Amino acid sequence: MSSKRLVVCGGSGFLGSRICKYAVARGWDVTSISRSGEPKWLAITSSAAPPQWAHKVSWERADILRPATYAPLLKNADFVVHSMGILLEADYKGVLQGRESPIAGLRKAFSAAPRPGNPLERGVQTDEDQDIRPPETAAQLTYENMNRDSAVALAKEAAAANVSTFAYISAAGGAPVLPARYITTKREAESAIASGFPNMRGVFFRPPFLYDSSRPITVGMAGMTMVGKVFNDVTRGVLSGFMGAAGTKPLKVDVVAEAVVEALGDPDVKGPVEVPEIEELANKAWRKGML
Repeated sequence: MSSKRLVVCGGSGFLGSRICKYAVARGWDVTSISRSGEPKWLAITSSAAPPQWAHKVSWERADILRPATYAPLLKNADFVVHSMGILLEADYKGVLQGRESPIAGLRKAFSAAPRPGNPLERGVQTDEDQDIRPPETAAQLTYENMNRDSAVALAKEAAAANVSTFAYISAAGGAPVLPARYITTKREAESAIASGFPNMRGVFFRPPFLYDSSRPITVGMAGMTMVGKVFNDVTRGVLSGFMGAAGTKPLKVDVVAEAVVEALGDPDVKGPVEVPEIEELANKAWRKGML
C-alpha cells in the first residue's frame, strides 16, 4: 500500500510544523510550503537544531499569495492543509523599522473601512496565476487576503489537482482583544471552501488558544485563558458571546496537530471540528499509537 502524500501550507509555523511531525510518524510523504522553506527551529521549538523527523520533510519555498508559485507542488497530493493566518494586521516590518508606529498599526487592524468582499465574487478562483492582493494595499497583509482569500485560492488549486481532502485551520471564536473581522474572515473561508468545492472533503478545525512549553509566553497566556474558561463555566456562559476564544479551554499545540492528522486519515470526518471533537480525535490517535 502506497503512503499518503500530505502538503502543509504553513508547515514551518508553530502548528504546521507539528502537523508535519505527526504525519511523518505515520509514514506519510510530507511537503511543507512556506516563504522561509525550512523553519527557524528556535522560533517554534526549544532548540535551534532540527529534530530528527524534520529530515523526512521536503521544505519548499513559495508565496501563499501567489498561487502559481505553489500549484505544481500539489500534484499527486492526497491531503492539503492550510495552516496560515495573522492575528493583527499591523505592518510588522514597518513598525520594527520605524516607518510605522505600533498605534498606527493597531488603528489599521480595528479600522471599520470597507474591505474586499467574497473571494468567489471577486474572481480569486479564476486565473491560475492571479496574485491575492486586495485593492486597498499592495504591501500590508490583511485578514481578507491571509485568513480567507489565500485559503480559498489554495483550495481551488487543490481541487484542480484532484486532492481528496482539504483541511483549513480556522479558530474557535474571536477573543475580545481581536477585531471581529479576524473570526468573520475565518468563517467566510470555511463557507466559500465548503460551497465552492463540494467534491473535495473539507475539514475545518476550530482550535482555541494554542500553547507549548517551547514558547514560554504561550504557557502564561494559556493560564489566563483558562481563568476565562473557568469564569465562563461558573457563570454558565453568560459572557461567552463576548469572551469568544478567551472563554474556551486552551489546548497544547501537539494535541491539535495530532488531531488534524487523525482527521485527514479518517474519511468520516468532515465539516467544522470544534474543541471537544479535536480532543476526541487526538485521544483516538494516541490510543492507536499505544497499540
